[in-house]
Amino acid sequence: MERATGSLDPTLIFDMACGSGEATLSVKEWWTAGHHNQLKPQKSSSKHLSGPPNTLLLQPKTSAMPILPCLSQHTPNPQIIAADPYTSVAYMDRTSLPCSSLSFRDIAHGTLPLLPSESQHFEPNTADTLSESSNAPLIDMVICSFALHLIDSPSELFALLWELSTKSRWLVILAPHKKPEIKDGWGWTKWNVDAWEECRMSDHSGEYLKDRVHCRIYRSLNI
Repeated sequence: MERATGSLDPTLIFDMACGSGEATLSVKEWWTAGHHNQLKPQKSSSKHLSGPPNTLLLQPKTSAMPILPCLSQHTPNPQIIAADPYTSVAYMDRTSLPCSSLSFRDIAHGTLPLLPSESQHFEPNTADTLSESSNAPLIDMVICSFALHLIDSPSELFALLWELSTKSRWLVILAPHKKPEIKDGWGWTKWNVDAWEECRMSDHSGEYLKDRVHCRIYRSLNI
């Protein structure tokens, strides 16, 4: 399920319901910090972190400072695609990256934004040119920040999550509370990041809570 160690293919991240780009900017800052951290001398007492390559590391609840990665200078920057039906212009203005106006329903029906290489010459008013899912490569991680809990219909939530589980290895959800409730059989297993293993959907171990923001990680069962 994971990429081969040492793969130089860029990590593909989908910032879904991206707002004005907060998650995208965080990812870019994390990557920059990882490249800078590689240049610093490492302390012999530093803790070794294990996990799949090209996967975002998150801040443990027990740590006062975020754990920064050590990314090789040869590790390419991530490719980021984004979509939001309401704030695509604000996203493009803040990040200088293209953004589609896809809705949750569009994504649930199988449509994804264009890859960055396909939308290099985007115009602010035509950035929602789309690519069919059949031509889209595998996404490494979907990040949804403060939006997924707004889907009231369980059937619509299931349709979206199942479709995403066929296209992305990982799902990261940031929310102001414990919703949305993702159920068994919806294409995902909850992931305990501390133990680096799957856990029950009802388990809270391996989650992150900071300033009342809940962060939960899921791994696809369909890839």
